[in-house]
Parts: sequence; structure tokens; C-alpha cells
Amino acid sequence: MGDKILKSAQFQAKLTRRALRRTKQRIQYPDYCIDGLPILFSNSFPKSGTHLLTQILAGFTTLGPFVDGGLPAIVTYDGKDGHQKSEAELLHDLQRLRAGDIAYGHLHATDQVAEFMSQENVASYFIIRDPRDVLVSHVHYVTDMAPKHVLHKYYANELSTFEDRLRTSVLGLPNAPFPFPDIGKRLEPYLGWMDSEAILVLRYENLINQQLKAVRSILDHVIMHGFIPRVNVIEATEVLLAEIDPMRSPTFRKGGSGAWKDQVDAATKNLIKDTAGHALIQLGYEKDLDW
Repeated sequence: MGDKILKSAQFQAKLTRRALRRTKQRIQYPDYCIDGLPILFSNSFPKSGTHLLTQILAGFTTLGPFVDGGLPAIVTYDGKDGHQKSEAELLHDLQRLRAGDIAYGHLHATDQVAEFMSQENVASYFIIRDPRDVLVSHVHYVTDMAPKHVLHKYYANELSTFEDRLRTSVLGLPNAPFPFPDIGKRLEPYLGWMDSEAILVLRYENLINQQLKAVRSILDHVIMHGFIPRVNVIEATEVLLAEIDPMRSPTFRKGGSGAWKDQVDAATKNLIKDTAGHALIQLGYEKDLDW
């Protein structure tokens, strides 16, 4: 009971801080109607560049009365206990968002969540990354950077080598007391976002290697949802570009793309093909299984 009361008090404090930030933004941008702004939502499969995208979206707070709400990420699976939230729980969390809020999460493309993200007042993004790099990043994150993660003790104490941890990230833990299936099954519920016309799909690799073009598309997506910046698009794009600083991400380790090629052995590569080969093709990272 005490934990529930504490969590409730902490969440109420976050809501109060968001309200204060919204008031501050209203005062700073009196010529804008904050209630007419879209919600900006960064969605991803975990370890796919969420923090990089949210850094860029945070730049909108200097272009208009957008608000980094500071509310918890809205996630399908709770990282601390592995609990899978119901669609009703996720919708409850999403409905807390207000016009102009900047938020992020890891959400499956279920019918009702997709309907929320497709609303005119929501500028939604789905960032993807080569799943092979995601797997490598997942191992380092769970083992070295997330002591409260439900998988941390198992990865850190029960698995002794990087190879064992990587194979576990590929194959999952079918007998675990929480859902952790193989990488293909973990990716599958997200693939529906690729077919949604209302969602702007971004590649992590483009945000690293083609930043100007990628950031301009992010800006255009918000403009399409009704935001009119007071500066021209070139200046606005430069403002957003200036926000990119991977070192400010609490989960940043190395970044980049293609590192999996030096860390995935032949046997594990075949496991990835078996479990997620078709997902790699659907995401556009391979044309076939001959890699």
C-alpha cells in the first residue's frame, strides 16, 4: 500500500510540473494557442533510437508553446517486472496527453492505439533501426546500464559471455514468468506501424547519416498537423538539428549502425534469420535471407 501511495504522489507531482511548464509556455508564446497544437509522440521498438528522436522533438519547445511533459514513457511492457499492459491501460495513459505535449513510448500497433495515433491532433512518429543492431544494443543495455530491468540479474549473473546474452536476446526466454519471446515475435506487433499512412516512419540510420533530410521530414509532419513556425523552415530545421546530442541520452552507449557485423557470429546470424528474417525484409533492411 505504501508503494502505491508513493507512486501516486510522484505521478501527481509530475502532472503538477507539466501544468507549470504549460503555463510558462503560454506566457512565452502568447501569439500561439497551445490548445490548437498537436501532440508529438515518438514511438519505437525498444533500443531503436527513441531518445534521439525525442531530443529532436524537444526542440519544438523553442519554436512554439510545445511542452516536454515529463510524464513516464507509455510502454506495452513494464521494464521493471515485465508486465504487459492491456490496451485499456495504454489508452488511459495516452488520454492523459494534452495538446502540445511531447511524449514517447514503445507501443504495439493494436487497433485502438493506432486509432489514437491517427487522429488529426496527434503527430506520431515510428522510428525503426536494424534489428541486428537493436539486439546488440539490448544486450549491453540490459547487462550494463539498467540494473532495475527485469532481465538484468539474469543477463549479468546467469549468462557469462556476450554470445550467450546475444543468443538469449534472439531466442527469448519461453519459460520466463513474464513475456519475452524470440526477437521475431517481439517485433511482429510493431510491424503494423509500417503500413499506417498517418504515421511518419523514420530510420535511425537516416537520423545519424542524413540528418538534414530526416529532421526536415520531422518538421514537415508537424506543420502538416497544423503548426506554423514563426521562423522559416530552414531556421526551424536548424533549431531542431541543434538538439541532437546522443551523449545526453541516459541509455546511449555507442550509436552508429552496422556494428552487428563485427559482433554476431555465424551461428547467431542463422538464429536471427530463423526468428526475424522476414521482419528484416519487411522493415527494408534486407531483400532476402541471403545475407
